[in-house]
This record gives sequence, structure tokens and C-alpha cells, in this order.
Amino acid sequence: MINGVPGLGQVVELAEVARNGFVESRHFGLAIALDPDGARVYAAGQVGAVVLPRSTAKPLQAVGSIVAGAELAVEEAAIAAGSHTGEDRHVALVDKMLASAGVGRDALGCPPDRPEDEPTRFRLITEGIGPERVRMNCSGKHAAMLMATVAGSNDPAGYLDADSPVQRTIAAEIERLTGAHTGIVTVDGCGAPLLGMPLDGVARAFGRLATATAGTPDGRVAAAMRLHPDLVGGHDHLNSEVMRLLPGVIAKGGAEGVIGMAAPDGHAVAVKVIDGNPRATTALGLALLEKCGVDVSAASELRTISVLGGGKAVGRILLKI
Repeated sequence: MINGVPGLGQVVELAEVARNGFVESRHFGLAIALDPDGARVYAAGQVGAVVLPRSTAKPLQAVGSIVAGAELAVEEAAIAAGSHTGEDRHVALVDKMLASAGVGRDALGCPPDRPEDEPTRFRLITEGIGPERVRMNCSGKHAAMLMATVAGSNDPAGYLDADSPVQRTIAAEIERLTGAHTGIVTVDGCGAPLLGMPLDGVARAFGRLATATAGTPDGRVAAAMRLHPDLVGGHDHLNSEVMRLLPGVIAKGGAEGVIGMAAPDGHAVAVKVIDGNPRATTALGLALLEKCGVDVSAASELRTISVLGGGKAVGRILLKI
């Protein structure tokens, strides 16, 4: 246990990296598991500390976009809630969303990027195509925000302004779902406003999404993620694999070592690794769900993280929770 980490308070060891029996690295952070009523099942560290959820907030932002007026079809809600890997099918869907709003790719405020999907990235490099905004993993979220902006007859050029009508609605929905108001507003890597929130609020929000009434904005986002996990991530993406292997579970990770997960019955978990490395977050999330009594055996392959030497396993990451 470490006391007094700036901004996070008390943190604990969550995992250690062992190579040939030698502990090479240790990951510290915060972890929380809640029951369907929001009571703590397990807590490690100061879980009420405020974190920046990064892309783990995307399902909450998707809810806000719907409330703000975006008429998202099921697949569109899934990619709005996700961090897609930039495959051609992802781009085609984002283009469709932009066209429905009457804007083009140049309206996207996210930075140009290459796709995370390796075959697609290498193909585009071979074809001489450089980074594009639409290939950036947040372009689905941005397209949904643009749809909501146009639906409200507001200027698309200002959709990323934290004081814009759409962003104010998104912030209100995030505060409703997390049950917290921190007043902390930053700018995410994609350029969109990013609210700080307590880690237990992240878990609370995922639990509420998982048990939301069908047809409500919350329920629509959760249903979309469950129906189309491939749009929340992509081929071999860990978020997608969790939802594919555990039907009904919703999962969304973010940069800097954050993840949220929830089971269909409302048990929900969240993790923040303070060094920002996400390599153990999926396994930690699954371990927390298991502490809640959720059967995660079908995803056991995602709980073993090998440490490689010469291309072969010479160790593993050991969870400490």
C-alpha cells in the first residue's frame, strides 16, 4: 500500500510482473466492485478519488449524445460508445453517421490517426494513405456528437466547446449516471471535453447502464454494445473479446489504465492503474467481477497475461487482488 499519491490518495498493489521468477515491475492503483444496489463488494485503495476515465467514459457520452438529440441506430450507438480499430467497416459506419448530419469528414474535430487494426494500417501505408480523422478511434463518438449538434440546430464548428448545448447535456448525463459532480473538466486526447469522476462513480454508471430499461438512452447504449461488441473495439480488441465471450457483460477500457465493466444483473467494477499501463486492466476487471459472484470462466483466456522472452512465455502478470 502507498499513501498520499498526488490526486489519488491511498493506492494499493494490483499486479506484479514476474520474469523467470524475478519481479520486474509492479502496478499500483485503485479497484472497486459494487453490487446492483451500489454497495461495495470489494474496494482496494481510495476508490472515491477522482480519476480521468478517458475512453471508459464513451458509453456515458453516447447516452448524452442521444439525450441531446442524436438519432442513433443500434450500430451507430455501439460505435459511439466504443474505441474502434479503424477498419473499413468502422469508417463506413462513421461516414454514414456524418452524412445523416449533413456534414463531411472535415467536420470531425478529432486528430488524424492511423488505424489500430494492423492489417488495415499496413494496407493504407502501402497505398500511400496517411493518417485520417475518420480512422481515429474516437471518430464514432465525435460523429454522434455532431449528429446531436445538428439535431439541435447548433453550429457544428463549436461541438467540442465545453459550454455548447451538446456538451452541457453530456456532462449532465454523466453526472446523473455516476451520481457525482466534481467540477473537473479537462480535454481528452481526441479533443472532446473530459470530466473527472470518482472511480466508484465509474462503476456505478456501468451498473446503471447494465440494468437500464430497454428503449431508454441508457438501455439503448447497453443493448448496442452487447449486440455489436465488434464496433465497440474491433478484431481481437480486448473490450470486444470480453463482451463476445461473456454475453450480457458490458466492458469499456480507456487510456492511462482505466476500465469499467458490468454484468447483466448490475454488479459493476472499475479499475485505475496509476502508472497508466493498461496491460492488466482486463484481467483485473474480470477478477473483480468474479469477486461479485459473476461466472467469468468463459473468458479465462483473457486472465492469463504472459511475459515473453525470445517469443516464448517466461513469466506472467500476477494479480494481487
